[in-house]
Amino acid sequence: MSFGEKFRTFAGMNEVRLERVTPNVFAERGDLVSDVWQQELTLERGKTYLVEAASGTGKSSLCSFLYGYRNDYSGRILFDGEDISRYGRAQWVNIRQRHMSQLFQELRLFPEMTAMENVLIKNQLTGCQTLETIEGWFERLGIAACRDKRLSHMSFGQQQRVGLVRALCQPFDVLLADEPVSHLDEENSRTMGEIMMEEARRQGAAVIVTSIGKHIEMNYDKILKL
Repeated sequence: MSFGEKFRTFAGMNEVRLERVTPNVFAERGDLVSDVWQQELTLERGKTYLVEAASGTGKSSLCSFLYGYRNDYSGRILFDGEDISRYGRAQWVNIRQRHMSQLFQELRLFPEMTAMENVLIKNQLTGCQTLETIEGWFERLGIAACRDKRLSHMSFGQQQRVGLVRALCQPFDVLLADEPVSHLDEENSRTMGEIMMEEARRQGAAVIVTSIGKHIEMNYDKILKL
């Protein structure tokens, strides 16, 4: 049994719930109108959500709260009924390895490594995807010719596609995609959405996509205005 297969023997995360969550920076605002902040909101496994936001309304903060990078908010965030503010380091490691993956807006790839090395460094830890699957994604995303090229020599749009492949190389119940297609044309955006949803359906996962304008055209179960 591979490392990735071992991960799948764990119970999955079925629900993310936000209860009156408000970023501390917005605490004094009396004019806050949002489908997310200060609301009772449940995000369910297997469903797809688009969070549309204007700049400065807390889009990346939302991702950071859900991923456990920041806790500067009031209210509660619960994973299957458990308040995440009580999680320790080991619990967050478990969440990020086995239950939640994120495609970061700033990508967080290694510029000195090649495109394929950036992906394999993660996949070798998880054993989640076959090399054939990864190479197939590179081909469909139009970056097969870049597999041995250093990230520092690739465009940001090409790097976004590498970032997606890396994000899919782990088990997850929730996939966070923070402005995943900001530098992509319509065709590559559509292909990215197809690959993202194919893998999310295979894993039975929720997908949360954020956008400040340009977004992947998909059949979202719910569109939320931040």
